[in-house]
Amino acid sequence: MSMHHDIRKIREDFPFFTANPHLVYLDSSATSQRYKGAVEAASDFYLYHNASPLRGLYDMSIQATESFEAARQKTADFIHAGHACEIIFTRNASESFNLLASSLCSLVLKEGDEIIVGITEHHSNMLPWRDAAARFGATVTYWECDSEGYYSPESLQALLKPNTRIVTVTQMSNVFGLENDIKTFARLAHENGSLFVADGAQSVPHMPVDVQDLDVDFLCFSGHKMLAPFGIGVLYGKKKLLDKMPPYMSGGEMIDIVTRDRVKYSQLPHKFEAGTVNAGGAIALGAAIDYYNSLGFDYIQSRESELTAYMCEQILNLPHFSVMGSQDPREHHGIVTFKIEGVHPHDISAILSQENICIRAGHHCAHPLHQHMGVMSSTRASLMFYNTKEEIDRLISALSGIRRAMGYEE
Repeated sequence: MSMHHDIRKIREDFPFFTANPHLVYLDSSATSQRYKGAVEAASDFYLYHNASPLRGLYDMSIQATESFEAARQKTADFIHAGHACEIIFTRNASESFNLLASSLCSLVLKEGDEIIVGITEHHSNMLPWRDAAARFGATVTYWECDSEGYYSPESLQALLKPNTRIVTVTQMSNVFGLENDIKTFARLAHENGSLFVADGAQSVPHMPVDVQDLDVDFLCFSGHKMLAPFGIGVLYGKKKLLDKMPPYMSGGEMIDIVTRDRVKYSQLPHKFEAGTVNAGGAIALGAAIDYYNSLGFDYIQSRESELTAYMCEQILNLPHFSVMGSQDPREHHGIVTFKIEGVHPHDISAILSQENICIRAGHHCAHPLHQHMGVMSSTRASLMFYNTKEEIDRLISALSGIRRAMGYEE
């Protein structure tokens, strides 16, 4: 794969930038911009090849089925799943976690059992487990990171008990941008007889992920954070586990036989995809994956690490600024979350908005993490390979004047 791509040509692949040349978009962790080819792939399907997959025996329906299943195979290949049937299409990562918390927990969780949840988790990978624990009479134990966001294997080892059924943590924090060693954590969970669930929403768009090498039991992620449209998510699960799990929802497309008094469910993956599927979304995700493969992760990671380090170093140099998580710019992977002494994050965001700079302020759907860190909220700038050094310079220039704008004497 070429390490050299023309950033101007890359930005032309994202019409958002052409349409909004005045804007600096630094909120890609919330949602990425859309790759033109992904939206066009969905549009092309709906306008010229539209038929319901998995239903008809006529050519157009068969083609729709083939396009949908080709997207599943691309997704499986992208994260190195062993079988295409280990890829379940959902609406988003939140639905993937809810499916797991319902279906997996009904299989493995009983009264008095325990689920270990990382304190860094997005609410999507926290609340479904809390709901499941309440339903089955189990408990949730929080695994705490240190002040820079790091989890140690020793701290997990200390929490694991014979009745720990599930351990879950993100592969990359949406607040710290820190990559967690989930391969080690999955091994420790398995040695304890526990299952391991990884949140890949922030990692899959930014780094190569090999689920077989990591040996995670499940991984959830969303298309909208990786250049595809809203409304398509992924649940990866090991086939032997998915086979045993009961369906999450009932309806069309996920049954083999229904009589008045019995039902036989379909095989994987259709058992978990009730109703008419989001074919356009899956096809768009497949096109986004093709684009990732054409750029190559060597290029993507090299560019993103260079831009992130530059942004982090500049922010660390500003007086009265502090960066959450590691103080090493190389540990931030596209995300720099910061605080300005005496200025509320909402004020920071509002002032930057007047300068046409889009960043995120609040708790980033990670309330318990902020409580653990002793702060109410924070400001997050997040980038992707399509951002530029000039955009970061605009951010830093605007940030450097914020305390003055709020009436502080520098």
